[in-house]
Amino acid sequence: MSIEPISLSPELMAATESLAVNVRQSESFVLYHLAREALESDSEAQSLLRRLSEAQAKVRTSQAHGQVTPDDIEQLRALQGRAQRNRAIIDYARTQQAAVAHLREVNQEISELLGVDFASLARQAGCC
Repeated sequence: MSIEPISLSPELMAATESLAVNVRQSESFVLYHLAREALESDSEAQSLLRRLSEAQAKVRTSQAHGQVTPDDIEQLRALQGRAQRNRAIIDYARTQQAAVAHLREVNQEISELLGVDFASLARQAGCC
């Protein structure tokens, strides 16, 4: 099943592009991108996230086989605690949540103007 491309009027295309620019330049998205860049360049945070992901995978696998040890749980909790105290990870999570909240607000405004749940239209078309 193929989806036919939607043809937008020049006015609607300009409004869409303007909305995209405004969202990208909003404070919440600027801060999110800065926090993401900081997280990506923080080798300690990256190492911590990698070790946390590995520990989570190990616990899931061990759980599936009924072989989780108290040491596995202790190691996972210690890594989770370190991640929850890491400034780069905290800033990234906080700014990501703010950016998502901002998108929800934008969606709500558009939905009210259109009189329909705007985000559901995108999901129906095979997006997000």
